[in-house]
Amino acid sequence: MQLTITRPDDWHLHLRDDAALSTTVPDTARTFYRAIVMPNLKPPVQTVDAAIAYRSRILAALPETMTFDPLMTLYLTSDVTPEIIREAADTPCIHGVKLYPQGATTNSEAGVASLDGMMETLETMAEVGLPLLVHGEVTDRDIDIFDREAIFLERTLGPLMQNIPALRVVLEHITTKDSVEFVKAHPEMAATITAHHLLYERNDMLAGGIRPHLYCLPILKRSLHRDALIAAATSGSPQFFLGTDSAPHAVGDKESDCGCAGCYTAPHALALYAEVFEQAGHLDRLEGFASHFGPAFYRLPVNTTEVTLIREPTEVPMARPFGETEVRLLKGGEIVNWRLA
Repeated sequence: MQLTITRPDDWHLHLRDDAALSTTVPDTARTFYRAIVMPNLKPPVQTVDAAIAYRSRILAALPETMTFDPLMTLYLTSDVTPEIIREAADTPCIHGVKLYPQGATTNSEAGVASLDGMMETLETMAEVGLPLLVHGEVTDRDIDIFDREAIFLERTLGPLMQNIPALRVVLEHITTKDSVEFVKAHPEMAATITAHHLLYERNDMLAGGIRPHLYCLPILKRSLHRDALIAAATSGSPQFFLGTDSAPHAVGDKESDCGCAGCYTAPHALALYAEVFEQAGHLDRLEGFASHFGPAFYRLPVNTTEVTLIREPTEVPMARPFGETEVRLLKGGEIVNWRLA
């Protein structure tokens, strides 16, 4: 059995930098033509010049036989002024601004502690049509980690969308039924969904031993939330589309006393999504989710080339090179039912 679809895009991706790019860029470009590239480097990508320079490093790591268009983003901090937003909106390779609540995830120390001082910048984004890409969690130490996404919707995102209704928002890597319902109630916004949040729930990570390569942020939730994500992703609604949040870390940084959050899925992400859509009985809706709905939200053309998946049991490689070490793949050493032709 084969499935041919329009070549997809990845609307939420971590490529890292420097030596890592020699692995992450070709691993992504084998499947995806475009990707929204996260700006959480050290130092963070806060200026147009920094975004352009990062894009040049990414393209320098692209093999000559491949095609790939990295779509750049800025990291929202108090230094990102309305003037920078206007410059970014006039720069063809920049397609969004990323909101990291301070301390929410990897390299988020530079994120904003509060949106109170950011309203002029956010209003300018609404004016010029530059999307806000949101990591939707509160970071208060006294709030249970499994509740942080739902509370963010109530405390932060709901009021923001009331105050600036014209702001274009992508709620990224959603993990809860609450987020699915929030997005549905706001037809002007969109959400990305990862393969790992569709495949796993928190028992998979914690029951019978801790599995560090399933640890991600936002963290895996109960099965009822995973089921809500599957229903949203396979619904055919254009508000929900593919964003892998593929986030590589060296294996030693994952398997440590304080392991890093992130799952590496770039090389085989489309096969993982195909498994989910097939199991849900909606394989015919994978193309919309993977290839059509994201470009529509970002006001970009649909790709003109195609990719083919073959239904054939295939073992996922355990690891890939990552600088001077390795990065483990999600489901490494396991069998998946699909592979890229």
